[in-house]
Amino acid sequence: MNYDEAAAYIEELPKFTKKHTLDHTREFLRRLGHPGEDRKIVHVAGTNGKGSVCAYIQALLMAEGKRTGFFTSPHLISINERIRIDNIPVDDETFLDIFCQVMEVVEEMGRDGISHPSYFEFLYGMGMKAFAAADVEYIILETGLGGRLDATNSAEHPCLTVITSISLDHTDILGDTIEKIAAEKAGIIKTGVPLIFDGNCRPAAEVIRRKAEEMHAPCREISKNAYEILEVGRKSIAFCRVNAYDKDVTWQMPVCGVYQVMNAVLALEAADYLLADEHVHEDRWQEALAAVKWQGRMEEAAPHVTIDGAHNPGAVEAFTETVRILEEGKAARPVIIFSTVADKSYEQMISYLCGNLEASAYIVTEIDDRRKLPARELGQVFERYTDKRVIVKNELGDALDTARDIRGDGEIYCLGSLYLAGMVKKLLAGGEEHA
Repeated sequence: MNYDEAAAYIEELPKFTKKHTLDHTREFLRRLGHPGEDRKIVHVAGTNGKGSVCAYIQALLMAEGKRTGFFTSPHLISINERIRIDNIPVDDETFLDIFCQVMEVVEEMGRDGISHPSYFEFLYGMGMKAFAAADVEYIILETGLGGRLDATNSAEHPCLTVITSISLDHTDILGDTIEKIAAEKAGIIKTGVPLIFDGNCRPAAEVIRRKAEEMHAPCREISKNAYEILEVGRKSIAFCRVNAYDKDVTWQMPVCGVYQVMNAVLALEAADYLLADEHVHEDRWQEALAAVKWQGRMEEAAPHVTIDGAHNPGAVEAFTETVRILEEGKAARPVIIFSTVADKSYEQMISYLCGNLEASAYIVTEIDDRRKLPARELGQVFERYTDKRVIVKNELGDALDTARDIRGDGEIYCLGSLYLAGMVKKLLAGGEEHA
């Protein structure tokens, strides 16, 4: 079997298997040799920002010379992106080698009457196997969905848990209230294991605090009072931490999403805890944060084209806040390209977007996913909430061409799904003419 065949096999998994219990995942890992069990595991859950927080924690640990493994999802272009060692996705040769090792175990499970791991579970097993082989010191695990029942929650002895912002998403699975969703995310809290969490959403914070108390887990609650944003530009943000030993230090990040400041502060708090017994180098931390580029989050994919993975109401609110700051005082209004999948709260996202962001036009398109929502249906929803021009283009290439044609001096923003962000990057990387 070659790499392409291995990747294709994994991509086919959703068609013939399902999510399993944590006991099933633990048995899978046991047969793999308990990979990574003896490493320092940082487990991160949340509705929005968890991938960014993981990326920042990784950067800060690497700044101190720590060898890290990072399991993340989804990927934007290559499936290898999900398994990173020192922030480098595993190469095709390593991916294939780990795949073959895991496949041997899966076939053995099948012979013993144990069902095949799901897509996410299979990749999680591969990730843990890769991290153990690379002899990393820290493993950073980003939950895939929820927390309590997520495959990553099979890690029973993390050294730290982190919960990022909570908002409504995957309501058909996690629950239809903030409190229910927070309870699922809080399922990663372990007995006696310290917790750092975003406390800005009061209903979610109450649930998380109660769970931490029940588990006797020391917790550090972070609010917007923990930092001050000093400057926001199209290519960077400057902020300082408040009531911290480094309160006079200015931190820079090469992003324009204001929501990333909270994510960075959560990561700094995590690094403070993880490295509390070591001599740390603040200047290295500053350089590390200033160099982190996390794909698909207010990322300039081409001149005048910014992509953001906002795919739920909370993320759209954060996106809108950032764009309003960036567009303040400009005469030209931005063009919005939007697409999403059918199981998202797309009407709520569209309603907020149209009611809180002044755009010159909205272009709706379709993503390459079995759950895609027809562009025509999306267009009808936009027409209910805005009197601005709504343009329907089934093909992303046509949507980008149209946006370039009508933008004038305005910017183009693409949002609604990380799948859309990945498609835009892939399209632009394929030699398409930039805006």
